[in-house]
Amino acid sequence: MSANLSPVNTPTSLQKDATDWPDRWKTQKQALGVGRYTDKEFAELEFSKMWNRVWQIAARLDEIPQKGDYTTYTIGDQSILLVRGEGDSVKSFFNFCPHRGTTLGEGCGHFEEERIICPFHGWRWNLEGEIQMVLGRDEFAGGNLRDEDVAMRQTHCEVYAGFVFINLDDNPQPFSDFIAPMKQFLDDFVVGDMHHIWWKQAEIPCNWKVAQEAFFEAYHVSATHPQLEKVGSEVVYGNREEDDDMFFKDLTYRSLDNGHGYFHGGAKTPIAGHVQGGPPPTKAEQIEAMATRMNLTAEGLGAMILKKDIDLLRTLKDKDLPADANVGAEYVKLQYATAAEQNRPMPKMTPEHIGKWGGVNFIFPNVLILPQAGNAAIYRARPHPTDPDKCIFEIRSVTTLPANEQPVRSTVEIVTDPETQIGLIPQQDLGNIPRVQVGLHSKGMKQVWLAEDQEQLISNMHRELDRYLQD
Repeated sequence: MSANLSPVNTPTSLQKDATDWPDRWKTQKQALGVGRYTDKEFAELEFSKMWNRVWQIAARLDEIPQKGDYTTYTIGDQSILLVRGEGDSVKSFFNFCPHRGTTLGEGCGHFEEERIICPFHGWRWNLEGEIQMVLGRDEFAGGNLRDEDVAMRQTHCEVYAGFVFINLDDNPQPFSDFIAPMKQFLDDFVVGDMHHIWWKQAEIPCNWKVAQEAFFEAYHVSATHPQLEKVGSEVVYGNREEDDDMFFKDLTYRSLDNGHGYFHGGAKTPIAGHVQGGPPPTKAEQIEAMATRMNLTAEGLGAMILKKDIDLLRTLKDKDLPADANVGAEYVKLQYATAAEQNRPMPKMTPEHIGKWGGVNFIFPNVLILPQAGNAAIYRARPHPTDPDKCIFEIRSVTTLPANEQPVRSTVEIVTDPETQIGLIPQQDLGNIPRVQVGLHSKGMKQVWLAEDQEQLISNMHRELDRYLQD
């Protein structure tokens, strides 16, 4: 819903036709100009014509679980105040007092007695943004100050799948149209039933697109995460010839409308019972090999696959499995049986959905969801307000809960020491990402080359970005 939305202004200097763009800004079929990542004017164009007009995820409901709770979201120079009302209702306001501009909320907190009070001069609103008190009201507007003149200014806001989406435009694309390509995934993987485990945030020295594009493909795994890819690491760092058992060669990528997309591993995943180099001879060894592989993610990321999942897998060693049993299939059955006992929501139990466990699902413009057995890792990259060489990068770990377990309020931990605060897997990624940004500034580099299939989600994202920038 919306009320009294502010117009989006595009500076004259940014109103240039795409045909006038320098080559360093242009998108080709399988290449991108480096200026898209480095040029301040391009970043300003993104703020003006994309971030001010696109549906974007501002929060999870876990950040504001109770009526009167609030959190703030910043994009560019815009601060947004999100306030929880009755049930799942949320109001999204531009975060300012119409008197002198004071922000009405900082960080996250709770509005006591359901009153929003300006800390400067004490003007007061209810949770609907309606003015309740103006001190010395007769002194304003010649004694004719109207309530609507000083009501809090709303933005468009939609709550879906546990996310709070906002849009700063007066007349945005209908939310139902925007989310349509990803709706089935969000519903089938019960993302709306997932709750907070942890949430970490770091400022990193790279463009926001560089940060998120690192997770748009698994082509990088062999070199960046050699512990996750035995065959690929031997090809990259050893003397092994490239072969078809390399993980990245058996992935399914799909580019969707509105810039969204996904990829998943299908048959060559631990859940599907695949072990690089062939399965060990005994069921116990197969279980342990699968547990060891999954534990690399559990310990290296702390999200998507959790310790409790591996503990559950290892209980299969005590069961009398048929000689022809598929360990991955038996583990899936055990996961769903255990979840049913706990009344814990789980993704749809079909081969198609299970094949997408561990994949990456992208919601344009800047959120990625990596689902598993009722768990997920959620990545978000936001642009720095003024510096295209910096961004704010976040990772969340979420899970569905048994019926008798209450969720906790989601609060962010600022990462200042990656070696102690985040796992090996994101450490490895964050080690590469700043190096990409440095290289993009090289006078010898004119464009980014993209693989046709493996990096198609990057191309698709930039095509959608251009649709906003050229409109």
